[in-house]
Amino acid sequence: MSLLNLGSRNLYFDLVGPDDGQVVCFGHSLACDSGMWAEQMPVLLAAGYRVLRVDMRGHGGSNTLLPGEYKMEDIADDTAAVIAALGVGKVHYIGLSIGGMYGQALGFRHVDKVRSLMLCDTRPAAPPREAERRAPVLAAVRKAKSLAPMANDAMERWFTPNFKQRRPKRWKEIHDTLLGTSADGYIGCAIAIQNFNFIAEDPGIKAPTLVARGSDDKGATPEQSQALVKLIANAKYGEIPGGRHVCNVELPDVFNRMMMEWLNANR
Repeated sequence: MSLLNLGSRNLYFDLVGPDDGQVVCFGHSLACDSGMWAEQMPVLLAAGYRVLRVDMRGHGGSNTLLPGEYKMEDIADDTAAVIAALGVGKVHYIGLSIGGMYGQALGFRHVDKVRSLMLCDTRPAAPPREAERRAPVLAAVRKAKSLAPMANDAMERWFTPNFKQRRPKRWKEIHDTLLGTSADGYIGCAIAIQNFNFIAEDPGIKAPTLVARGSDDKGATPEQSQALVKLIANAKYGEIPGGRHVCNVELPDVFNRMMMEWLNANR
């Protein structure tokens, strides 16, 4: 595990795997950290890929807080800065939720750094009145200075009840990560989510792109996913049956098959 010092902030990342392997770079969801990709690590390393995981600003080890509201483009630039500092060339980027949102910005702002994109459970723009919808949650988090007021609701949106019964230890790990996320970091990134719109910029993405979603995800509707597919030249769509929002953790076998087929086709 390492830190990249960018002056105003530190970015926390880890890079593992063979030096000559193509790099797969992960971006996690809001209120998580790079640990949410644990289920993907073994299969990638076994296939000879090198894996880069970057904690988003205000999350995990990248907990240096910046004043003001965050923008999606700035979060994408953070990941680009890590890629550039490591000198690893182009990466296959995989992002989920907000990770898929700033992954779009990585794709059109940093074309020279992206080999392929897998954008999961995400959308190309904030829906109408998104700031109004999120306002009560952000107010509760500000007041509590903690994510406790929204933690249980988030876990219900992310996973089916069956997941908690099948894998209680993993459920608790994710829940603990959520509760341990900085309230200010969460709010900053949540504001980025409610204010972004990449409909005009997404056609500038040149890398092969797979848009994937869990079939039962309420956070990224089929219409939003299909809208993203239509914006990006030669993008493809994939669905994970029975998956909710964090489908890579709950249904890793299905997710990993889709991921490996995509990566190997663009290797």
